[in-house]
Amino acid sequence: AIIMASYLMLVIDISIVLTGLPRIQAALGFTPAGLSWIQNAYTLAFGGFLLLGARAGDILGRRRMFIVGLAIFTLASLAIGAATTPVWMIAFRAVQGFGAAVLAPSTLALITTHFEEGHERNRALAWYAAAAGIGATLGLVLGGLLADLISWRAGFFINLPIGALLIAGTLRNIRETERHSGRFDLAGALTSTLGMCALVFGIVEAAEAGWASPLTQGSLMAGVILLAVFVWVERHANQPLLPLGMLANAQRNGAYGARLLFLSGMAGFWFFTAQYLQGALGFSPMQAGLAFIPVTVPQFFASVSVPRATRRFGQRRVLLTGLTLCVLGLAWLSVTEAQMSYLGGVVGPMLLLGLGQGWVLAPLTVAGVASVENHNAGAASGLVNVAHQLGASLGLAVLVVAYAGGPAPVFDAAGIARHTGITMEVAAVLLFVALIVSARFIRFDTIQSQDRLTPQLAQDSSAG
Repeated sequence: AIIMASYLMLVIDISIVLTGLPRIQAALGFTPAGLSWIQNAYTLAFGGFLLLGARAGDILGRRRMFIVGLAIFTLASLAIGAATTPVWMIAFRAVQGFGAAVLAPSTLALITTHFEEGHERNRALAWYAAAAGIGATLGLVLGGLLADLISWRAGFFINLPIGALLIAGTLRNIRETERHSGRFDLAGALTSTLGMCALVFGIVEAAEAGWASPLTQGSLMAGVILLAVFVWVERHANQPLLPLGMLANAQRNGAYGARLLFLSGMAGFWFFTAQYLQGALGFSPMQAGLAFIPVTVPQFFASVSVPRATRRFGQRRVLLTGLTLCVLGLAWLSVTEAQMSYLGGVVGPMLLLGLGQGWVLAPLTVAGVASVENHNAGAASGLVNVAHQLGASLGLAVLVVAYAGGPAPVFDAAGIARHTGITMEVAAVLLFVALIVSARFIRFDTIQSQDRLTPQLAQDSSAG
C-alpha cells in the first residue's frame, strides 16, 4: 500500500495540473508558451535524473532513497502550492521532478525485494499497475474538482499530509535493501539534463520571439554542445549512466525513437485538449477532467488485454494497430474547429486514442529491452523511461510553436479551436512518423524471453 500510494502520487502530479492550467495562467500571469514549462520542468527533471536516481538506490539503499525522494517531492509540492510568480512555480516543479526521479526507481525495486517471485510478486505488480493506470484519470478529475471547489493550489498542498504519512509508514514497515559499490556519474546527469533543458527552452522561446532571436539560437546551440559533452563524458566514464554500446541494436534504437515520437504527439493531446475543453467549449475544470474518461477507460481495458492480444496476433501487429488508431484519433481531433462540439468532435477521437495508447506502450517497452544482457537490464529500463519523459518535453515544446504559429492569434473560443486543430495535425504527423519507424525497425524477432520484463511492463503501465 505504501509503494502503491507513493507511485500513484507521482503519476497524479503529472496530470493534476492540466485541468487547472487556465486558472494557474490567470493567477500567476503565465504566457501561453510559458505555461508549457509547468509540465516541461517536471518531465525534464524527472527524465534527466532518472538514471542517476536508480544508481543512487543501488549505492545508498532503496529504502533510504525512497524516503529522500518522498521528502523532496512533498516539500516541493508545498512550495508549488505557495507560488506567487511563474519563475517560482517552474523552479519548484523542476525540484519536484527531481524528487520523482529519486523516488520512482525505488518503488519498483522495493516490490521485487519485499515480495517473493511468483504469485505473491505478480499480485503486488498487478496492484502496482492498476494504481499507476488510474493515476492519469484521477489526476485530471481531482485537479479539476479542487480547482473548481477550492483552488488549484490545493492539488499540491494535499501532498503534504500524504507524503508525511508515507514517510512514517516507510520507516516502520519497509526494510533497507542491500547496497552495492559504485560511482555517481554526476557530470553525465548534469550535461544531459541541462542540454535537454536548453533545447526545449530554445524551441519554446521560438514560439514567442521567433527562430531568429539570439536567445532562441543561443539556447539551441548550448543544448547541442551540452549533449555532445554528455556523449564525450559517457565514453570516458568508468561507470556511465548510459552505456553507449547499448545503442548499437537497431530494434532497441527504433523502440526508443518511436517512443519519443509517440510521447511527443500524445503530450500535446493531453495538454492542449484540457485547455480546448475549457477555453472553446466552456467546460469547468471539473467537467474538463471528467471529459477525459472516454480516453482513459478504454486505455485501461486495452492495456489489460495486451497479453491476450499479443499471444493471438503478435507484438508487432498489436503495436502497429495501436499506433494507427492513435494517428486516426489525432487526425480526427484536428477538425474540431468545424465541430465545436464535445459529443460530435471529441468523444470519438478520444475512444480511438484510448484504445490505441493501451496497445502501444507495452510492446514498445518489450522492444526497448530486447536482447539486453542482465547487467545492462537496469540501464535499458531506464532508457525506456528517459525516452518517455524527454519525448513528452520535446514534443510539447514543438507543439507550443505550432499552437502559437497558427493564423491570426485570436484566442476567443473559435481561435482556440482553430489553433488546437493545427496543433493536433502536427501531433498526428509525429505519431505517423512513429508508426513508420516502428514498421521499419521493430520486428520482435530477437526477443528471447518476456518473463523477465514483467516488472518493467508493470511500471510502464503508468506511462500514458
